[in-house]
Amino acid sequence: MKKSSPVSRSGRFASGPAADVAAFSESISFDWRLWRHDILGSKAHATMLQKVGLLTREELKALLAGLDQIAAEIEAGRFRWKTELEDVHMNIEAELSRRVAAGAKLHTGRSRNDQVALDMRLWLRDEIRA
Repeated sequence: MKKSSPVSRSGRFASGPAADVAAFSESISFDWRLWRHDILGSKAHATMLQKVGLLTREELKALLAGLDQIAAEIEAGRFRWKTELEDVHMNIEAELSRRVAAGAKLHTGRSRNDQVALDMRLWLRDEIRA
């Protein structure tokens, strides 16, 4: 049976990484700043999944509402970032999946590398415009 854990490396090892490795590999201490871009990308991706028939309209509506709720909590300083989830993408995805049944479907057809590339491009675009 597959282990159900939002941590990306959870299926590969019987126990977690050494504390030094976990501290070295986390990026949430600085990449939390990409949250707006990550949520924007997730909304676009969810919309695409619905258009190609992988999500129902109801699932899309629930995902978009869940992402809006998470965004409001982050904006208000009420969102709890978890270093054990490593980065902004896993933090948002794990919380969305906890709140919305279709949250697990959001990762369909994209990788974390896709998310990183998108978030960095959107962030850079916004910084250049600022």
